[in-house]
Amino acid sequence: MSGKSSKQVEGSAKTSEVFLRGIIALEDGTIFDGEGFGAAGEATGEVVFNTSLTGYQEILTDPSYCSQIVTMTYPLIGNYGINDSDVESSKVQVSGFIVKESCKYPSNFTSQKSISQYLIENKVVAVEGVDTRMLTRQIRVKGAMKAIIWSGDENVNTDDLVDKAKSWSGLVGLDLAKKVTCKEPYIWNTQKGLGKNLKNIRFNIVAFDFGIKYNILRILESLGCRITVVPANTTAEQVLGMNPDGIFLSNGPGDPAAVTYAIDTIKQLLGKKPIFGICLGHQLIGHALGGSTYKLKFGHRGGNHPVRNMDTGVIEITSQNHGFCVDMDSLKSKNIKMTHLNLNDLTCEGITDPEKNVFCVQYHPEASPGPHDSGYLFEKFFAMMERKTGASGVRK
Repeated sequence: MSGKSSKQVEGSAKTSEVFLRGIIALEDGTIFDGEGFGAAGEATGEVVFNTSLTGYQEILTDPSYCSQIVTMTYPLIGNYGINDSDVESSKVQVSGFIVKESCKYPSNFTSQKSISQYLIENKVVAVEGVDTRMLTRQIRVKGAMKAIIWSGDENVNTDDLVDKAKSWSGLVGLDLAKKVTCKEPYIWNTQKGLGKNLKNIRFNIVAFDFGIKYNILRILESLGCRITVVPANTTAEQVLGMNPDGIFLSNGPGDPAAVTYAIDTIKQLLGKKPIFGICLGHQLIGHALGGSTYKLKFGHRGGNHPVRNMDTGVIEITSQNHGFCVDMDSLKSKNIKMTHLNLNDLTCEGITDPEKNVFCVQYHPEASPGPHDSGYLFEKFFAMMERKTGASGVRK
């Protein structure tokens, strides 16, 4: 696919003409030629696709997308603009962004800027005007691939871009949690502009930040939690020294098998406190329980994935973003129960070990973006803490 054209990009003060060519070069040699609508430059990552119809700002700011180039399958992105509220972290986390068409002039009462301006401000390379259906099909057939996304107003050697894509190490064996985690512990409820001071606290929680999304913290806060967010390399001794009622293990990017320090810590915490994990947290629990993980061909990303609750038989429509999966065969001798099953490819979506007071899911019950079918899991976590502590009322 090829072509070259111009587009108009909104500036912060005035509108100016910027002419950028955009290229996506895949490791298999495929070249997609379009138009740049983000920052000029070049970025390396794993090219993946997301099937969500809305929630592009949450997707852009989800730390689980670190080192990934996200392709949106929905053809028109940016319609309702960008605001300061719909963010899942402090910055844009994707390595690059690919759409069929970006909306130049968004229309929504919350909109503060266009998606183009947002990506330029955050120095993120983005390309539009490519056949995203063809790219998505290629990912589904060949799997998520290493890629280069490039945008500029000069000529570039596409063979060089392909060679750079091939030479990148890829995500297998890559610990990205250490790249996106917080540097120091902090209390979420007292962060200016994020949490709020709580007077009536039901539970004190320690949340490991492997790339945590804000909406997870918002939900825990809304249910009455005081949340201490800690870096990914925090030790079990440090966590237990805080005497939490429960421990939360967050989502995050990269290969779970590479986050060995966190796996060792979780092993030491199992059975000590109620533990709830989401996404990468789920995968790390799988390792800590003696299992293993493997890389999916093209992963699960979007807001419409059907999952069966194995206890109730209810089908939940879920929000997902992951490229690795817990191998249930590796847990057969461990007496671990699978609680949720992906109905698209029959992979594991949740496990539990009641004796160790731990459960986790692969998908995102905080639903940002996505449906709210699985919000009950947060209450399940609360029920575990109530049984463990014998307390259900308000703490001082």
